Amino acid sequence: MSRMHVVHTTTFTYGGPVVASYNEARMTPLSGRGQTVLSAGLEIDPHSWRHDFRDYWGTAVTAFEVTVPHESLRLRSTSRVEVSPVTWPTAPADWGVMTSDGVRNELAEFLTDSPATQAPEDLAAIAAELAAGRSPHDAAEAVCGAVHDAVEYVTGSTSVHTYAAQAWEARKGVCQDMAQLAVGALRGIGIPARYVSGYLHPRRNAEVGEVVTGESHAWVEWWVGQWVPYDPTNGIPVADNHVVLGRGREYQDVAPVRGIYAGSGTDGLDVTVRITREA
Repeated sequence: MSRMHVVHTTTFTYGGPVVASYNEARMTPLSGRGQTVLSAGLEIDPHSWRHDFRDYWGTAVTAFEVTVPHESLRLRSTSRVEVSPVTWPTAPADWGVMTSDGVRNELAEFLTDSPATQAPEDLAAIAAELAAGRSPHDAAEAVCGAVHDAVEYVTGSTSVHTYAAQAWEARKGVCQDMAQLAVGALRGIGIPARYVSGYLHPRRNAEVGEVVTGESHAWVEWWVGQWVPYDPTNGIPVADNHVVLGRGREYQDVAPVRGIYAGSGTDGLDVTVRITREA
């Protein structure tokens, strides 16, 4: 188990006054399996109104508006979270369970692809080949490993609007792309899969109390009787250096900030994540 102190700051600057904006932020972690939130808060400067709720997928959302002229908008999320590795299943579901009507109906939303997650034909073929002769759990791990091996991590090579198939064609991407590729490939072979957003402490050997530059990160969870988290970007099971923010079908379900505004265009965006291991 580890205890993380996370400070995530996002600042938008504009070329001139913005007269109004209406937004949603998904920057607050929640307690759940393998994760206990000790404290969490989101500061918004400026704002005129806010409302906190959980969305359909169970993610904490802060809806807010700014109805006074402003030339910048800053969101600062601060949290302290205890994280423990999630134990993998000792008796995962077999293909008979995975193809049952109950599973297909109950988890239909995590079996249905969108343009963002649709696996290209050659990746789908690789996934089908890897699934042959393997259990669903072992097949899922093998598919995520194949994505990790095939796609090079290159910062800035894609954007939040890039589809999985585009990243696969370039064989380059970031964590969002690898997560969406894995999600699409898993769904293609009948394994329910969901997209997870959160934070990653990049240095497992960091000293307690040392502040490091962390990362907004993305990984996947597949269902084989229970949800199993895996990080295809790093090719490893999710451990106690991952902090969950939200889950959904794809990136757009868990985007950290989204909204509309009236006024001058965005002049700059600055995002920093600082993580301190406290225990």
